[in-house]
Amino acid sequence: MYFDHAGIATEDADALASLYADLFNTRVAHEEQFGDLRVVFLPFGESYFELLEPTDGGTVQRYLDDNGPGIHHLALGTDDIEASLARAKTSGAELIDEEPRPGAWGHDVAFLHPKSTGGILIEFVEH
Repeated sequence: MYFDHAGIATEDADALASLYADLFNTRVAHEEQFGDLRVVFLPFGESYFELLEPTDGGTVQRYLDDNGPGIHHLALGTDDIEASLARAKTSGAELIDEEPRPGAWGHDVAFLHPKSTGGILIEFVEH
C-alpha cells in the first residue's frame, strides 16, 4: 500500500489549482466531471492533490457546508482493493463500501468510515 492522494474539498477548484500551481510549481494533470463533482488532480511526485468541487449537492457539498474547505479524505493505493477491504474489515474497520465502485480517472475505489480510522475518511484506490 502507498499514499496516492489527498482529497481536498473546495468551492472553486480553478482558483485553488491556480494557487497551488503558483505556490508549489505544479500543474493540472487531469480533470473531469464525476457524478456531482468536478475533480482536478495536481501531481506531487508520485502522489496527487485531488481538488473536489461540488456541482450539484452531494456528500462533498455537505462536507463543505458542515466544515468549510479543507482535507476531505486521504487515499491509499493498493494493487488488490478487495484484499485491502477484507483486511480492513477483519481488523475492525467500518466499511462505507463493501465492494469497490468506479472512481475518478477510471480507478476502482472504496471508503472506510472515519469513526473507525481515527477520524479520517480513508479511500482505497486501485489503478
